Parts: sequence; structure tokens; C-alpha cells
Amino acid sequence: MSVYSDVLNIETKGESDIIDITENIQKSINKSNIRNGIICVFIPGSTGSITTIEYEPGLKEDFPKALNRIAPKNIDYEHHNTWHDDNGRSHIKASLMGPSLNLPVSDGKLIHGSWQQLVFIEFDTQPRKRKIVVKIVGE
Repeated sequence: MSVYSDVLNIETKGESDIIDITENIQKSINKSNIRNGIICVFIPGSTGSITTIEYEPGLKEDFPKALNRIAPKNIDYEHHNTWHDDNGRSHIKASLMGPSLNLPVSDGKLIHGSWQQLVFIEFDTQPRKRKIVVKIVGE
């Protein structure tokens, strides 16, 4: 059994930026030389999320709109009173979506559906530099 660690560095445009990281994750798998196992992709921080989506223009617009109905911009959040910032909704969206995914690796390939891409979603209200942590366990 082997364990491989990697870090992906990305820059976001701020709130609702959705970045396809599928190819970057496959590159990490290639570097690991692990053929079969599990990959964990994790974002440290409380205003971003890792998930899967069909990465196409319509859903890139629909997805943030759906989340904005759950945690809208123009309501009062106690978080703003505590920290005097404007990203209470960002924390809520990220908590609902989650910070990580575990996915299978088979024959050196990330297993995902034809129309399913692995993405990072930025919920913070301003551009950010992010480090995505990758751990691969297998043989």
C-alpha cells in the first residue's frame, strides 16, 4: 500500500467562480504511480467547496443561482456582526456543499461519469489563492 500527497494551487475570481480541476487531479494520479485506490481531494478553509458537476455554461450559471436562493446575499447574517465582513453566506454555502470528495482510482484513471467533472467552487466574496490538498492511497 502506498500513499501519495500533492497540492494544487489555483487562483479564483471570487464568489461563484467554478473551476474544473479534473485534469489537474488526473495529473496528480499520474505522478503518484498508484494504479488502484482512493483519492481524497480536500480544500482547507471554510468558504470553498469540492464537488462534481457537469461543467457546462448553463449549469455554471444555474448552480450559483440555486445556492443563492438557499443563502442569499441581502439578508442579515450574525457572522457579519461577529467578524465585520460580508461573507456569512459564503460559509453557509461551503458548509452545505462540503470541503472534500473521495473518488475511486482504477487502472491509473480517476473514475467519473462522462459528463461529470470534479470542480472547486469559490464562495468567498473576493478573489482568493487556494491550495487544494490531494491524498491518494492504493497500490
